[in-house]
Amino acid sequence: MSFFGLSESVFRFGSFALIFAIMALAETLYPKRERRFSRTVRWTTNFGILLTDYVAVFVFTFIGMVTAVGAAAYAEHMGWGLLNLVEWPAWIEWLIAIVVLDFVIWAQHVATHKVPILWRLHRVHHSDEDIDASTAIRFHPIEILFSVLVKSAAVLLLGPAAGAVVVFEAFVNGSALFNHANVRLPRWADTILRSVFVTPDMHRVHHSAINRETDSNYGFGLSIWDRLFRTYISQPQKGHTGMTIGLEEWQGDGPSTYPWAISFPFRDPPHTKAGDQPQ
Repeated sequence: MSFFGLSESVFRFGSFALIFAIMALAETLYPKRERRFSRTVRWTTNFGILLTDYVAVFVFTFIGMVTAVGAAAYAEHMGWGLLNLVEWPAWIEWLIAIVVLDFVIWAQHVATHKVPILWRLHRVHHSDEDIDASTAIRFHPIEILFSVLVKSAAVLLLGPAAGAVVVFEAFVNGSALFNHANVRLPRWADTILRSVFVTPDMHRVHHSAINRETDSNYGFGLSIWDRLFRTYISQPQKGHTGMTIGLEEWQGDGPSTYPWAISFPFRDPPHTKAGDQPQ
C-alpha cells in the first residue's frame, strides 16, 4: 500500500515528523503560555515514552499480529464489517470510516477517564505540567496497546478499507499534535476551526488541574462529539494563561522525568501535608 508514492510506514512517519516540526516552530514563534519546564527536560521524557511505545507495539504486533490496518485487510478478506456489506462510492465509505473511528477514539478517551484501571494508565498523559506538541505522544505503552485493540475491534465491526484506516490514523495523530500545541491562534481562527475540529484552546481546557474541566473536551479530531454529548467547555475558568496544567495532586519535578512517568500507573495518590509538593 502506497500514498503519494510512499510506503505506508514512510507516509505515516513523514506526516508525523512534518506536523510536529510545524507545531514546534509555531510554539516558538507564537507561544500561548510561558513554559514551566525546559523543552529539553520534557521532550527527553516524552520522546522516551514514545520510543517505549514503538517497542511495545512492535513486539505486540510481532507476537499477536494485531493492528488496525491489518484488521481492515482481514475484514475485507472475510467479508466482515458493515461497509463490506454495501457497495457505496469509495469517498462516502472513507468519510464514514473516518467519522465513525473518530467517535470510537472519543468514546475510548471518555472510558479512560471513567474506568479506574484505565485512568491509572491515562493519567500519565495528564501528568505533564506543560502542554505542547510533545504532550500528544506522552501515552503509557500499556494504554497504547489497549488503543490498538480497541481500534482493531472497531475496524472489524465497521469494515473500512485499509487505506481509510491509514488516513484516519494520520489524521488523528496530526490532530493531536495540533491541538496539544502551545500555540496562540487568533480568536477568529479558533472560532472558525473549532466549529469542526478540536483546537489548541479547546483541548487545553481538558488538561486543566480542575476536575470539572478535565472531564470535558475529550475530542482529538472532530469537535462535534463533545457538543453532542454535552461535555464541551468553551474556556477554562482561570483563563489559558492563568490555569494550572496537569494533575492537582501531582505537581513538582517528578512528572517531567522518564522513570517517574513510566512508573506512574503503579503509584497511589500522595498523602501530603498542605504545601508539600509530591515528587
